[in-house]
Amino acid sequence: MAERIEDYALVGDLQTAALVGRSGSIDWLPFPRFDSSSCFGALLGGREHGRWLIAPASGGPATDRRYRDDTLVLESEWRTRDGCVRVIDFMPQRETKPDIVRIVEGVEGAVQMRTEVVIRLDYGSVVPWVRRLDERSLLAVGGPDGLLLRTPIDLQPEAMTHTATFTVRAGERVPFTLTWFPSHEQLPRFVDPERALRDTERLWHDWVAGCKYEGGYAEAVYRSLIVLKALTYAPTGGIVAAPTTSLPERIGGERNWDYRYCWLRDATFTLYALLNAGFTQEAGAWRDWLLRAVAGEPSKVQILYGVGGQRRVPEFELPWLPGYAGSSPVRIGNAAHEQFQLDVYGEVMDVLHQARVQGLDPSDHAWSLQRTLLNFLEGAWDQPDEGIWEVRGPRRHFVHSKVLAWVAFDRAVQGAERLGLDGPVDRWRRLRQEIHDEVCREGFNTELGSFTQSYGSSELDASTLLIPILGFLPPSDPRVVGTIEAVQRNLTRNGFVERYRARAQNQVDGLSGGEGVFLPCSFWLVDALLLIGRRPEAERLFEDLLGIRNDLGLLAEEYDPAEKRLLGNFPQAFTHVGLVNSASNLSQANSPHRQRPERA
Repeated sequence: MAERIEDYALVGDLQTAALVGRSGSIDWLPFPRFDSSSCFGALLGGREHGRWLIAPASGGPATDRRYRDDTLVLESEWRTRDGCVRVIDFMPQRETKPDIVRIVEGVEGAVQMRTEVVIRLDYGSVVPWVRRLDERSLLAVGGPDGLLLRTPIDLQPEAMTHTATFTVRAGERVPFTLTWFPSHEQLPRFVDPERALRDTERLWHDWVAGCKYEGGYAEAVYRSLIVLKALTYAPTGGIVAAPTTSLPERIGGERNWDYRYCWLRDATFTLYALLNAGFTQEAGAWRDWLLRAVAGEPSKVQILYGVGGQRRVPEFELPWLPGYAGSSPVRIGNAAHEQFQLDVYGEVMDVLHQARVQGLDPSDHAWSLQRTLLNFLEGAWDQPDEGIWEVRGPRRHFVHSKVLAWVAFDRAVQGAERLGLDGPVDRWRRLRQEIHDEVCREGFNTELGSFTQSYGSSELDASTLLIPILGFLPPSDPRVVGTIEAVQRNLTRNGFVERYRARAQNQVDGLSGGEGVFLPCSFWLVDALLLIGRRPEAERLFEDLLGIRNDLGLLAEEYDPAEKRLLGNFPQAFTHVGLVNSASNLSQANSPHRQRPERA
């Protein structure tokens, strides 16, 4: 059975990533990309679905673990009766083929170790043909995938796995290197593990040296920025929401989604996090990825795309995988790419506007693309949609969607007024006001004293916390204060925020069962409280959020306050973006990251 979500660590090479448990087992690794099939998939089943264990033969979780300084090089230590041993896990930046390197280091005494390599390709469904090339190399081949494992340890076949026991003494270092390659190509080159370790450390140190963040909570911010960099697909600049699929939002539930894709919903928040930290190159690459992804017919702009910008990411289930802790189904792909979501247009307009304001190198065709999107939105903003949470129930007039339609026209007006961009600004002003009036009339519930999830509804939604952050209404507006207070009263558990009330049979999202509290929304509450002058509350909530990170500073999408465990895909980019931006806001009193000029 897989470990608790918070017991995993992340290692990656900026094109894919692996999860390493406290047990010393790699339970998740897709090769060669984030969205590829896995060769180790025990995270969503058991050892029979693939894993790679290196740990003391006596067993048990690591007694200590950490990342080396500001890197993604993981060190796990076990202190046993016979001594102390350390396993160093990392993925070097690839030249052509991806590698994962594991170095066993003797620290004290002499510790007997055990390794078990269970390679299962295509999400655990394919047992590869494995043969020994020489005394140091094993070759595994299954269909298009080839894996080459090099180590001085004598691995022996055992029931379609390979195992070995060996003793490591103080001062000794035993390397293992696993390299993926297309099975029809020549064998990959030899990787020097020690040189790869030095190069990987230097790469991360050089990157972090470019960080210009000078606010509070620096340790948490730096780790979150490293996570964002690790979740960036380097060839294109796209940032995946998470490196995993189908980690459940409730243990045993069906809310299990594939997050190994790039969401436009995250675009502006991500841009701010990168720019505030001085990472203009990454911010520019993210902006450019977005421009390529949305190019084409404006009516077909999607909420999510593949790491290369591909549009077709069909959703299907893997019935042979029982799911994490029995949470089924396991889903590959994401059907949300077919949904109609109005907020996409506001996000695109906002991120491109902020890119100009923040001084990113201009794009020659961005404004003409934006004009085309606005022309479509003029005739579509008043339509119902599936909303920010990608509900699988009926379409509705979601308040957040309408607010983001307002954002689209507001940023167009600002572009014309502040930056001299051409366009029918008078018409945009009229549409902006029309949307604003409708949202305030139809989306505000006077009995609740709050904006609601959709027009005419009495249900609350945490996305309404963005109303002052986006500049739709000033923080001093009583409707804003009422909304924030209503969310605090009715949509929180232990102070952490739920997206909305997910009931046993929810008519809004069309799914059964509940879910954990949603951590990005909890960071939105930090920002909203800061905006309305409640700094002590904002600081307390932020400190509470820092307190639920795992020992390595990683956060998932959701959290169960009762069981005190992380839920959902892990680690989650949107959550770490929220951490970076809230830390920045708390460090710059009364200067929230997306506040706009006040509007009546």
